Amino acid sequence: MAHFLFRLGAVTLLISSASGTALAAGPTDPQIAHIAYTAGGIDIAAAKQALAHSHNKAVRSFASEMVRDHTAVNEKALALVKKLHVTPEANPTSAGLSKQAAATLKRLSRMQGRSFDRAYAANEVSYHKTVNGALSETLIPSASNGELKSLLQTGLALFREHQAHAEHLAASLK
Repeated sequence: MAHFLFRLGAVTLLISSASGTALAAGPTDPQIAHIAYTAGGIDIAAAKQALAHSHNKAVRSFASEMVRDHTAVNEKALALVKKLHVTPEANPTSAGLSKQAAATLKRLSRMQGRSFDRAYAANEVSYHKTVNGALSETLIPSASNGELKSLLQTGLALFREHQAHAEHLAASLK
């Protein structure tokens, strides 16, 4: 559990106070697009790992939902940036998220059975809490384009449901 709390704190710091002057005053729309797309891709990768490793019906169902929903949101994000002629901009936050995700996937890949299921569910709870907090406290308030802000708000509503589902799943696996 301490590892998850550390991870939650580290990811929160990455999102809310990314290094570099460009993000110090709040991320720009191209940076927000990159952060949001990266965060969605991270959850898709984690869900695909769960589908490959877990035999638990509830875990597999949740992971399938994550792949479906995050893929749909990422497709909408790609369509929006294309429509707006915006190129998502890599930044320290999205790079940090990717680095942390790689470490988490590696750690989870060494687990099996019930320990994998519990670790995956706990990771999904902490990840959704962090992403939801970043959306509501940093990304949505920093977005200047109304369509981007609206897409982020729609995503936040969906991801809050994901968090509640992940919490229920984690509790059922204890």
